[in-house]
Amino acid sequence: MTFRNGLDSLLRPEDSVLVLIDHQPYQLANLNSHDPHAVVNSATALAKTAKAYGVPTILTSVIAERGGLIFPHITDVFPDQQVIDRTLINTWQDPAVVDAVKATGRTQLIIAGLWTEICVAMPVIQALGEGWDVTVITDACGAVSVEAHQVAIQRMIAAGANVMTWMALAGEWQRDWARLDHVAEVTEVFKQHAAGSGIAYLWEQQLLNTPVPPSAG
Repeated sequence: MTFRNGLDSLLRPEDSVLVLIDHQPYQLANLNSHDPHAVVNSATALAKTAKAYGVPTILTSVIAERGGLIFPHITDVFPDQQVIDRTLINTWQDPAVVDAVKATGRTQLIIAGLWTEICVAMPVIQALGEGWDVTVITDACGAVSVEAHQVAIQRMIAAGANVMTWMALAGEWQRDWARLDHVAEVTEVFKQHAAGSGIAYLWEQQLLNTPVPPSAG
């Protein structure tokens, strides 16, 4: 087994490309592994984080005419981008998607989608077999059951996939708070989508801007 470790194994925005797969109404309607609200929130946060760091993002759906359009929470992040609509269940068998990924010249492939056990697992396993460095953002995915999601994650790890959450990805892309290029954008994402962490940041800013009463201390 080849272990994925060392500094070079960490994700870098300049080497990353994100593929968001089938975040559509039909899939969400039978999502039972997570709170659907949480998955929409995480997927939206992931999309915004990728945009903040300038990471190319490919959007793809499957038979949108029947399954519905990708959530506007995601497409609104990339208003001028065309969604690649497929008939193939396995995204990595669709030449349009693969060509779009390859055109970026990036080597770190990041994937999230619905459902984990089908539309995420299949392309991840195929891409791994073709030598790609693949990471799955688990909280921006979801399945028809908790078991389906967990087994799919185990299967992908066994195939060599890296797994993490969107907040972990943001930290890995940022890497150093002295890098100020994208701090304002990613802080805004945290404020809107990171729940306790975002609210704690707002509270911190409130306290820093609150005058200390003369009687204090």
